[in-house]
Amino acid sequence: MLYLLLGAAILVFLLWPRGRSLLKGDGWRVGAGAASIAAFAGAAYATIRGSWGTGIVLGVIALWSVTEARRRPIIRRELVRPPKSELSLTEARAILGVSADASLAEVKAAYTRLIQLAHPDKGGTEGLAAQLNAARDRLIKRRG
Repeated sequence: MLYLLLGAAILVFLLWPRGRSLLKGDGWRVGAGAASIAAFAGAAYATIRGSWGTGIVLGVIALWSVTEARRRPIIRRELVRPPKSELSLTEARAILGVSADASLAEVKAAYTRLIQLAHPDKGGTEGLAAQLNAARDRLIKRRG
């Protein structure tokens, strides 16, 4: 058991990121990788010694640590707002793909079809959804 602890201490020393915390950024991934290696070693040792329950628990902890080590950080996107200058009628029609003599129903149908594809909850971007909203508002305001 002493050799296992000594090996884990050496492993942590070698993998410790220089000048960074193990709990921030990619340091967490390195720490989770080191924890998974230590947990796998502990699971193997406990299982060899006949402590199956402890070995299973350490194995599950090791598998969880491996998945945490492979997880990529979430990149936060800035909120994209439509341009401050108002769209021209030609730009709004081009964005929605409608003709100059399109009716209100055609504008709404084109907007509905496109926003279903471009909505951020459906895999689209906030910028594209904002452009579609601005184009719809511009064409509806012209009619109203």
